[in-house]
Amino acid sequence: MTTDDATAQVRGWFTGRLPEGWFTGAPVIVRDREEIAVLGTLPDPPADTPDAERPALIEGLARRFREETRERRIEIAREAERRFRQKVSWGVVCGGETVMFTTLSVPVMTRLRQAERQVLDTLVAAGVARSRSDALAWCVRLVGKNTDEWLAELRDALQHVDRVRSSGPDVNS
Repeated sequence: MTTDDATAQVRGWFTGRLPEGWFTGAPVIVRDREEIAVLGTLPDPPADTPDAERPALIEGLARRFREETRERRIEIAREAERRFRQKVSWGVVCGGETVMFTTLSVPVMTRLRQAERQVLDTLVAAGVARSRSDALAWCVRLVGKNTDEWLAELRDALQHVDRVRSSGPDVNS
């Protein structure tokens, strides 16, 4: 089964399992090796909401959804974790803002040369990050934010590789 097929199965399961009315459409499912993130879109705030109120209103709508759905989300997450053998995290999109409720923080081992470590140490010394680990996470977010188009092309290429690989012979037989 390809990564696309597995993600499609997860998306279909959540779309069928989530109560009607939680979101304005089907949830967006984001998967990696450790985690399934379920992001649902809430109705946007009214267009006439003053700019000064908008961020607080979005935060309030997200918090209300989080509190009102907590028990059902936990129940659904437990089912999904047993079925797909991955942790489930939740978030909402409202008014163009994404609010994540729970996400995993997964340790990642890396080897860095001195010049790369100096970049992290500079970020720590400048107060941008509390530790090398935080500095590295900050760098990854910065790259992700500024290279969305390039990363999207790379992900498309990887999906193509998965499709080609799945159409080839089964080497496990």
